[in-house]
Amino acid sequence: MTAAPDNSEGGPIAGAQRASQGLSQGSGLSPETVQGSFLYNEDLAPVASERRSWSTYNYAALWIAMSVNIPTYMLASGMIAGGMNWKQAIFTVFLGNVLVLIPMLLNAHAGARYGIPFPVFARASFGVLGANVPAILRALVACGWFGIQTWIGGEAINAMITALVPAWKTFSLAVPVCFAFFWLLNVLVIVRGIKTIRFLQGISAPFLLLIGLALLLWARGKAGGFGPMLATPSKFRTFGEFFRFFIPSLTGVVGFWATVALNIPDFTRYARSQRAQMLGQALGLPTTMTFYSFIGIAVTSATIVVFGEAIWDPVAVLSRLGNPLAVVVAMIALLMATLNVNVAANVVSPANDFSNLYPRRISFRMGGLMTCAIGILMQPWKLLANYGSYIFGWLVGYSGFLGPIAGVLICDYFVLRKKIILVEDLYRRGSFYEFSGGFNWNAIAALATGCAVAFIGLVYPPLRVLYDYAWFLGFAVSFTVYYALMSARQRRAVRVQPPALSGD
Repeated sequence: MTAAPDNSEGGPIAGAQRASQGLSQGSGLSPETVQGSFLYNEDLAPVASERRSWSTYNYAALWIAMSVNIPTYMLASGMIAGGMNWKQAIFTVFLGNVLVLIPMLLNAHAGARYGIPFPVFARASFGVLGANVPAILRALVACGWFGIQTWIGGEAINAMITALVPAWKTFSLAVPVCFAFFWLLNVLVIVRGIKTIRFLQGISAPFLLLIGLALLLWARGKAGGFGPMLATPSKFRTFGEFFRFFIPSLTGVVGFWATVALNIPDFTRYARSQRAQMLGQALGLPTTMTFYSFIGIAVTSATIVVFGEAIWDPVAVLSRLGNPLAVVVAMIALLMATLNVNVAANVVSPANDFSNLYPRRISFRMGGLMTCAIGILMQPWKLLANYGSYIFGWLVGYSGFLGPIAGVLICDYFVLRKKIILVEDLYRRGSFYEFSGGFNWNAIAALATGCAVAFIGLVYPPLRVLYDYAWFLGFAVSFTVYYALMSARQRRAVRVQPPALSGD
């Protein structure tokens, strides 16, 4: 085989020509291709076709398991606490999840077609080394989510102990101790490996669903029916007031799953077919998120009637049940479900992303332990201080990074490369995705531009609206800038390369 063309002066056309020679469609790699490459390990390798067995049901079940969680509840209940009525909040949640499903299905395609995980997929657009930039940005967000879920679990343990031993609440370090215990429990699951994770997935999500339904029935009884529960009016007197709250809330909903919208190839690499993963996700994500969000909305609305204030934290609501046995049962079920969601949604991706930094030295397990450590450093107790810091600070904030990444990936894969990837070259230096020293600086520039435009509202208050649209604006800007830069590079390549050297 002759040397691959330098992609710094080549482009999608050269890739298409090589693909026509049959080099891009293999689902696996020959040992000779990647032998000795530090870009390869078993965790990052393409999944062979015979191992791709996930059906429509598996993907629907995956989203049911990941969507039924406490942050989903808090996302919707935070909108009630912020002033929306139940119809406005439900509409916002449903619309946001339909919107985020679009980039999720687009990015999922490469995983299902080539069997590759997210950080390897990112090498096609950012370069074999440059892919570490989006991978680490995604990983850090997952670390923050890991910390949030672990803090929620710690609060649940604290509430459970307090119900059994009321004197416990006088202990000044009660919550930090409980947080540390639940953190260690997560570490144990990661060390024991993927089989433990699969076991938890199979048994835990139904518990949290039952808790939600039990909370809904309890709130209905306390408030005197669904009528009084859902009668709380919106505090917004004009459409303008509502719209100013609606846009960042919608961005927050999109940002909620903008994380998995990037690393969805980590899951779809096991898909039996494109139809299976697309249908399963379309059925599982919007419906489950909307349904469980309704529980959060209804219960939070009921707390206004029952307690005279909107309590957006379900742990705080459960701790007021009054019956110690009911509190303990509810908290145990909550802990199991939170542990499942935390490991499945917030460890799989960053473990792969950290492994991508140095595949020969960093395994999936070590990447998971790195996630646990960084999750503490991100101080999740501050992210959950109130609904404002959670929705407008955390969710909207990190969406300003993830939207631009999605813009580059989707533009590169669908528009420029026409869904053609040279799988072998993703695992080798000096090949098609080498670009310039392993980095595609056009992708880095597009990412930086998208982030800068999205975040300018934080440093220049008159343009705050740009921050409110962080994910949408970042996506559009990076998509456009990347297309313009790569098209200009392609035109230069056509001018300078002799026709005989345009392909391999």
